Amino acid sequence: MEKYIILEKEVGETPLSCAEEYRAKHPELEGVSMAYAGRLDPMASGKLLILLGEECKNQTNYHGLDKEYEFSALLGIESDSLDVMGLLTAAKTITESSEAQIISAAETFVGSIELPYPRFSSKTVQGKPLHTWTMEGRLDEIEIPTKESEVYELEFLNIETINREEAVKIALAKVNSIPPVTELRKALGNDFRRVDVRKDWDDILNNSSLPDSYQIANFRCVASSGTYMRTLASEIANKLDTVGLAWSIHRTKIGRFDSSKNSWIGEY
Repeated sequence: MEKYIILEKEVGETPLSCAEEYRAKHPELEGVSMAYAGRLDPMASGKLLILLGEECKNQTNYHGLDKEYEFSALLGIESDSLDVMGLLTAAKTITESSEAQIISAAETFVGSIELPYPRFSSKTVQGKPLHTWTMEGRLDEIEIPTKESEVYELEFLNIETINREEAVKIALAKVNSIPPVTELRKALGNDFRRVDVRKDWDDILNNSSLPDSYQIANFRCVASSGTYMRTLASEIANKLDTVGLAWSIHRTKIGRFDSSKNSWIGEY
């Protein structure tokens, strides 16, 4: 048996549903242990490394793997989850950012950086995940921890413009891509709070005082394990004196990156 498999997770899938769908198509894996070597949020897609059988006992050996992502930031709308699956606040006015401004903002995040964990993450504080503190409305009782990361490369790819109606249509399709979750312990705030999230996107659609179009900045990033692209998208927007959220996140590579040679020396 192979030690691991690499799956392509789609937007809307959880790592568990992605792995179980693969298992269902491969009877030889019935009863075989599976373990993730790096999770992906439901709104993210891309490579998912799954350990099999006895290799699951070596899971810690895979915890420090570097990752490459292609991600984009929607400028002008922020989210408490830092992606399209959160409660939203839209800026009333937006000053368009130039390519030069975006490149300059992105450059400030290359190297050793320290970023706050998303409030909707499994990072524990005083024995409780941050997402639980958030849903209980008790974030003011704790200090949100930060994560030290190494961003080896952060390349600006291009910028595109999307009208408000199309943005809402695409965002709602992503929100609706997750199957309904009825077991409360497996969802954040009753089916990911989707009743409220959908209402926020509808409010943006119907608010004629908001901008008619938004910019989406696209990037490629190589970073150390545990670097949240959701946070990076939001922080880049802040550098541009606006707000933003992660519009898309796609993981393209998993392995070891040699920063001295700007190349991968080991890739799964």
